[in-house]
Amino acid sequence: MRRKNLITLLLAALVCLSFTHSARYHRVKFVYDGDTILIDTGEKVRYLGIDTPEIGHEGKKSQFMAFAARNFNRQLVGDALVRLEFDREKKDHYGRTLAYVFLENGEMVNAAMIRKGYAHVLLKWPNFKYRSLLLAYQREAMRKRIGIWRYKTKKPEPYYIGSSSSYRFHRPSCPFAKKIPPHHIVRFSTRYQAFWEGFSPCRECNP
Repeated sequence: MRRKNLITLLLAALVCLSFTHSARYHRVKFVYDGDTILIDTGEKVRYLGIDTPEIGHEGKKSQFMAFAARNFNRQLVGDALVRLEFDREKKDHYGRTLAYVFLENGEMVNAAMIRKGYAHVLLKWPNFKYRSLLLAYQREAMRKRIGIWRYKTKKPEPYYIGSSSSYRFHRPSCPFAKKIPPHHIVRFSTRYQAFWEGFSPCRECNP
């Protein structure tokens, strides 16, 4: 009887483990752009730690390689099963789920987008779980000058101002740059240097 009960418990545990494993994976239903997808729960998922070129809406021009980034994302996750891994924050201010997205073969989609030059690192405290890994892949892509790293700024500034608290960098004339506390100011001679250190461009002044 004891042995029978033990076998029953083991079988139950295996069923639970199997269910838990399968429940962790979700079917991708739609790919919005290079860093946002819709999964079968109805959740809109925003890839953590990265940012891809914006596709233009409402008359705005699409950024360099925006459609290429979306197409590559579709190749990776279109109709695929994915697993979500979270950091300290699970939602952004738009209500989107924030996650590191993994394919069934274990590949992290966030990292793949950066490694192939379709995205840059986007750091935001307190979500730093894979900061070192993502930055290493970005530096590799920058060295190779692939993807977005082929883009050359038409009107470079003499220098750029970054914030060590927000990990954003700005044009010297940007109003947000003027609000950075002196002890958080980081000065960069080029955009390349700012990206190399893991800083992201301000959305307002778009350096």
